[in-house]
Amino acid sequence: MTPPRTPDQLHRFGYLGPRGTFTQMALDAWDAAEGREHLPFGSVDAALSALRAGDIDAAMVPIENSVEGGVSATLDSLATGEPLVVIGEVLVPITFVLCARPGMPLAEVRTVGTHSHAWAQVRGWMGRHLPDAAYVPTLSTAASAAALAQPGEVMFDAGVCAPVAASNEGLEVLAEDIGDNASAVTRFVLVARPGTLPEPTGADKTTIVLFQREDHAGGLLELLEQFAVRGVNMTRLESRPTGAAMGSYCFSIDFEGHVLDARVGETLMGLRRVCAEVRFLGSYPRADRGRPDTRPGTTDADFDHARAWLEDLRA
Repeated sequence: MTPPRTPDQLHRFGYLGPRGTFTQMALDAWDAAEGREHLPFGSVDAALSALRAGDIDAAMVPIENSVEGGVSATLDSLATGEPLVVIGEVLVPITFVLCARPGMPLAEVRTVGTHSHAWAQVRGWMGRHLPDAAYVPTLSTAASAAALAQPGEVMFDAGVCAPVAASNEGLEVLAEDIGDNASAVTRFVLVARPGTLPEPTGADKTTIVLFQREDHAGGLLELLEQFAVRGVNMTRLESRPTGAAMGSYCFSIDFEGHVLDARVGETLMGLRRVCAEVRFLGSYPRADRGRPDTRPGTTDADFDHARAWLEDLRA
């Protein structure tokens, strides 16, 4: 199947469901156009598998939380398998509520269901208010609310989710704003099959995954130097196990700039020389519209002048 070539040709969007997840909120914020399908999937892997199969045109998935860090399922799926690219990102402020079936008193809650990233962000509140409550993992925050709304027995007494999920399922809110960090934000990315690159905006971000040829002293420094000497600022750096052997890691990296920027292109060429593989996961507009602080000697004009100087020498 030929992938859509531009964002306006995307019509079928997948997201980590069910309805009421923060991921759905991110997709609604990115795509408010009418006449497009928004389809929930039970997991990040399921959404990205459907994208690779051509069943959907794009998928909105969580990639990073300001409190808990990277989302392993997303990072690992993008680092392997048929190539996919990020074409956009959305930042969503995170607010949690504790919900339950009507009539359940807070004092009687003994088990709480939610996604692992959400649980990590409410541990402090739980320790103060429900210190004896046991954690039950669910596929998403909204999945905990959906389970409580179903008739019959459920594996937990209460759930942690977004306020909209509790409202959608007709649940009673036992406590509001239970997150330990009032400034918590989750970053979501819109992923598609490779097509036309988004045009540079001057406020862009690029995502890559690096695989080393071998593990050796100074290996990570060798990679980082490719960014430093060209004035490219990294905004995220995480190591992930490749699964090949104990101690075998790849590096998932976000950095400022677009692949069409001269300093970014030079950086990618440098990385390609020293790495076994550089997986390019896209250049796309930053959600916060932040522009890089370009140091003297690292502008496109600086690289053009240096290249012209070298060509004159060779001539």
